[in-house]
Amino acid sequence: MKHKKMSWLIATLFTAPLLVQEAFAQEAAAAGDIQQVNVTGIRASVRNALAAKEASNSIVEVISSEDIGKLPDTTIAESLARLPGLSSGLDRGNASQIVARGMGPRFIGATLNGRELASSEPNRAVRFEQFPSESLSGATVYKTQQADVVEGGIATTIDLQTVSPLKMSGRQIVLRADALYYPLAKDIQGADKTAPRIGGVFVDQFANKTIGAALAFSYQDQPSVQKNKRHWGFNETNSVDVTGDGKIDKLPWGFQDEARQGKDKRGSVLGKVEWKPNNDVQITADTYYAEAKIKERGLQHWVDGVGNWDGYNSANYSNLDVRNGYVVGGTISNASLINNDFIYVQDTSVAASGLNGKFNAGDWKIDADLSTSHARRGSAWRDLRQYANSSVPVSWSFPGDEVQNYSFGIDSGKVSNFGAPSLYIDNDGHVKDKLNAVSLSASRQLDNSIVSRIKVGVRATDREKSYHQTTWTLQPTSAIPASAYQTVNVDGYPAFISLKDWDSTIASAFGGNAFNPNGQKQEDWQIRNDALAGWRVKERSSSAFVQGDLDGEALGKTYRGNVGVRLVHTKQTGYGMQSINGATPTPTEGGTSYTEILPSLNLVFNMDEAQTRQVRFSVARAMSRAPLDEMRSSRNLSVNTDTSQPVTGSAGNPELKPMMANQVDLSYQWYFGKGSLLSAGGFYKKVSRYIAIESDTTVVNGRNATITRSVNGEGGDIRGLELVYQQAFTSLPAPWDGLGIFSSYAYTTSNIKEQTPAVNPYPIEGLMKSNGGVTLWYEKAGYEARLSANYHSKFARNPTWGAGQLIMNEAETYLTLNLAKQLTPNLQLRFGIDNLTNQKAVYTSANIPGQQEVTEFGRRFNLGLTFKL
Repeated sequence: MKHKKMSWLIATLFTAPLLVQEAFAQEAAAAGDIQQVNVTGIRASVRNALAAKEASNSIVEVISSEDIGKLPDTTIAESLARLPGLSSGLDRGNASQIVARGMGPRFIGATLNGRELASSEPNRAVRFEQFPSESLSGATVYKTQQADVVEGGIATTIDLQTVSPLKMSGRQIVLRADALYYPLAKDIQGADKTAPRIGGVFVDQFANKTIGAALAFSYQDQPSVQKNKRHWGFNETNSVDVTGDGKIDKLPWGFQDEARQGKDKRGSVLGKVEWKPNNDVQITADTYYAEAKIKERGLQHWVDGVGNWDGYNSANYSNLDVRNGYVVGGTISNASLINNDFIYVQDTSVAASGLNGKFNAGDWKIDADLSTSHARRGSAWRDLRQYANSSVPVSWSFPGDEVQNYSFGIDSGKVSNFGAPSLYIDNDGHVKDKLNAVSLSASRQLDNSIVSRIKVGVRATDREKSYHQTTWTLQPTSAIPASAYQTVNVDGYPAFISLKDWDSTIASAFGGNAFNPNGQKQEDWQIRNDALAGWRVKERSSSAFVQGDLDGEALGKTYRGNVGVRLVHTKQTGYGMQSINGATPTPTEGGTSYTEILPSLNLVFNMDEAQTRQVRFSVARAMSRAPLDEMRSSRNLSVNTDTSQPVTGSAGNPELKPMMANQVDLSYQWYFGKGSLLSAGGFYKKVSRYIAIESDTTVVNGRNATITRSVNGEGGDIRGLELVYQQAFTSLPAPWDGLGIFSSYAYTTSNIKEQTPAVNPYPIEGLMKSNGGVTLWYEKAGYEARLSANYHSKFARNPTWGAGQLIMNEAETYLTLNLAKQLTPNLQLRFGIDNLTNQKAVYTSANIPGQQEVTEFGRRFNLGLTFKL
């Protein structure tokens, strides 16, 4: 109920304030003398963002830095997740991949200074938490299309911007230092409770302000702490009647728990140089690099052998709790219990560099750009796995609503209850992504025409992405003594056993090269699976556009906007391995090409002379390319010797075409004061060629085949309503004139369905029917305060690497508090709490209430200082 109440609260904000806004607007208009005020901090950020939004010819959302190196949040992902119609999924408690307007990361385009970014994810999705506040000056979210914006985002294209040193006033230096505190670490033995975060920005100009330089850096040693319980699902196909009532009782395959602690070290650096020798030339070179190094120590219990395949174990169950045919609780006398003592390592890096030149050639303005972007990701799960010496009695109750109770019939913290360990290195996997691009555009003003400016341009990209993995299992060459283990207690969990010194004990028992994939002895099935899991995709694309800016008058009202068309041609090739009937894999490849025409029109009608009331209209055709990992050519086939029977199996699909959408936007925006806005808008998207995983009929080597793979389907409609109310209450008497509010609410619906689960399939990935938030802020006399509450209803999400592994992310309300005090003109003290209410991440699978995964990340506190010179 608390989530529904939050949704209602956000919605009601837009029914009451109209009269108040009108009164404030009239009072402001009646004011006589205008005083020059230097506005900074939160109020400056709100005003600058609204000014950019108001001036844009498209429907956009804007994030503006409050000051150099000071975005509203620690990373841009947190700020983006608060914008109207946007939200995010969590990873390790951090806002990460963005969802927007009812669509998931596959529909989100991402650029840095207008350049497309490589991604360390297997698909195309960009992890926005890799961009800290020190590196960025703001962001623009394009909700409508325009021809000169890089194609690829049906939902939105998010352009992140770095600071422009020649636009700054003189030398500026900002240094930030924070102490972070994670109270959940108290529940997990060995976890770090505190960690540092530092960052800084340097900007200066040289040679009579013809050269500008900027340097930014950040480093964070974030404790990675979480507690998790996960249900494995039910035996849907081979269950029997256990209770004797004549009905099938679907028992669970099992479940697991997990306590994780470790280090999540993140760092970034930005360098940028601008040279403007005169008004006709400006050269900019910039480079950005970010990396994250994760090393997490974790403990798990696995409860296996509960599924009762074909009733072989029916006599060993008692006290079963059966709901709608699913056994959500009971006791089993002979389950398998496994203790997993693991290390998870993950190293990611993203680099983006570019060289840009802007030149005036007569009436023409020329913009030439070269860029390259690289991303890498390596990860491995290293698991010391030990089975209990005998069958274990287990009682469990997983009815849903975050209730997950269980107990074991043995002391799970006693080493002697478990057998000898094996070491599993599961998917030592590596992603590489390289994206090179070149673009050239030219624009000029036109006189005596409704087209005030014409702009033309071309762009070419070359992208290659690959993945490979190695999997192996090791047995100890020498026994691990009982003295090398310890009992670990985690609040709310049965006891675990773990190694006291993981690294040295593993090296002693399994050898110094236990984690080196080179030369490892693999089972045949591991070699085969690793080969089939690997892939490579090449994609070359070229595009050209022409766009005209509009400026005129009709029916007594002025208008502005743009109209244009973008032509895109792409050729793609997917590579992989193919195995037939379990044989040794052999290389395979495939591909396709396509050409798309993307017209767009954006119009802004000014309803009054001051242009404070605007009606915005947009119509366009947009595209989002297929995820790169789903374009792999890998195939695992079963071929029957009876040629009348079809080939069956699973595969990638290198012939995937991009998803397309015809879309219309209409909104009304009233800028009734500085930092104040009331708006309402609606959008409609007709999506075609929607990509989903299903059994597809095709032809393989001249034979009919039924293959489970991603295919272009029919699509459907997406409709939405977005409301925004924000205001700076400067007309109130002191001290209340420092108050402000930002609130938004979005409602989205769609008839597009995924292909999973087979019964009652999920809605389109990313669809949140209700999504919104309220931020109350205060800034006056050196004090700053911000309290934000953001809510979203449940939505389908794919939080794992594998394509199509969808779950329902249940409704969440996320609260954040930030306080600051300016101690001196150069020094500010800050305090913040993230996840104020300790919101958990809850995933429900297969639309079965009892099949849940619940993860607790806990609250996060920070205390910091900002020094500005």
